[in-house]
Amino acid sequence: MKLGELLIAAKLVSQEQVDAALAQHLVNGRRLGENLIAAGAISAEVLETFMHRVPLEPGDLAETGIDDKWLLGLMLKLMYLGQLETPAQIVEAIRLPPHLVSDLIRMASERRLLRALGSRDPRSGYGTSYALNEEGIRWAQEALEQSQYAGPAPVALEAFVELVQLQKINHVVVTPEKIRAAFGDLAIDAVFIEKIGPALNSDRAILMYGPPGNGKTSVAFCLADIFNDIIYVPHAVMIGGQIMRVYDPSVHQRLDLGQTTQSSTPSLIRLEEIDTRWVSCRRPFVVTGGELTLEMLDLSFDPTANLYEAPLHVKALGGCFVIDDFGRQLVPPTSLLNRWIVPMESRVDYLKLHTGKSFAIPFEELVIFSTNLEPEDLMDPAYLRRIPYKLEVGAPTRERFRQICERACAKEGLELTDETFEAITHRITEGKGMDLAAYMAKFIVDQVVATCRFLDVPPHFEPRFIDYAVDNLRVNRA
Repeated sequence: MKLGELLIAAKLVSQEQVDAALAQHLVNGRRLGENLIAAGAISAEVLETFMHRVPLEPGDLAETGIDDKWLLGLMLKLMYLGQLETPAQIVEAIRLPPHLVSDLIRMASERRLLRALGSRDPRSGYGTSYALNEEGIRWAQEALEQSQYAGPAPVALEAFVELVQLQKINHVVVTPEKIRAAFGDLAIDAVFIEKIGPALNSDRAILMYGPPGNGKTSVAFCLADIFNDIIYVPHAVMIGGQIMRVYDPSVHQRLDLGQTTQSSTPSLIRLEEIDTRWVSCRRPFVVTGGELTLEMLDLSFDPTANLYEAPLHVKALGGCFVIDDFGRQLVPPTSLLNRWIVPMESRVDYLKLHTGKSFAIPFEELVIFSTNLEPEDLMDPAYLRRIPYKLEVGAPTRERFRQICERACAKEGLELTDETFEAITHRITEGKGMDLAAYMAKFIVDQVVATCRFLDVPPHFEPRFIDYAVDNLRVNRA
């Protein structure tokens, strides 16, 4: 992905401004950023701040932070498993720039691990095809015995730690306007916004508690729309000669901007290229519930492949990690808090390889505990004290419940009269003996619409339709 695409994705410049700056490059030869500044599209300060956390492609093999011989073995594994022949195919697989792939090909040729098959396009400097000879095949097989990892080149642990620090979530300034925009149609009290705003800006742990069905999970999911800027996630990290995979398509939302790998043909407008060992993503938003165990918070080692999978909270670095239904996990709450209480305070976590080697990694993410149990029953005061923000998401008042009902009705084209609202609330509180809860509005509206659809009539309220819906809130007691 080119710098211009990332600036557009970050909404710092427009496509038209990038196109104009690239056109100027053909005239004056200056870099894209210089032309954008000269045109007044972006200030030098904003561009410098943005560029400070963009991983640019390495200039030579030493700048990758990975041993040359290891990279050579990785290239041979990729060629062996993927039947790759051209430098362009290798570039796409190993995610290193063409000039570094050329260096690796030269190293392999000098060691007589490759044989040239000839040039498919003599006009192209990257047109020569290659194949592994017997020695190259043996080298690739030995490399696979050591580790079956055959993917994009990893980044060094030091580079990973440095970039995690640069893209901390508290670098995003949260404002009341951003929170209201993220909550959208949710009827959120202004007081709650004033309470959660400082918590989000502090990047400290949050405990959301209250009775079920009042929007704790919905509030947590809305936070993903507040932290929607760009971060960079490595495909893999090398730690003491071991590989830890980090990028996970099921967790990370990759930017889809027509991203391509480096072209096999040199481009006239190929300026500041991003190091494609890193994936440009939205800030991760990881949610786990009752399935969470302590083992999921440690490195997962595959002894057959001889590689590691990063734990969930490492994949969530730079984003949010929500523990939903806290207290209902298989692991006791105190055990989970014991595992995390020090990292949450020191902002550093320690992981251990199967070799016994430990390494430090930043714990830079927003941790949100969400529970419908009593906090005092889940943890002692010492733990509660270490979670600085405790936000109650309680039952709605009648006025807020009316707002929630009106919004739910508007989406389905239903008219909510005062008489209908009173009938609904009376049936819930008096007929069923239940407290009002935020989820009930949509639940009842959906049920009424389903009944009308079944009877083939336009959506509307009738007393018996309301009774049907409210009866489904709770099983009738004898």
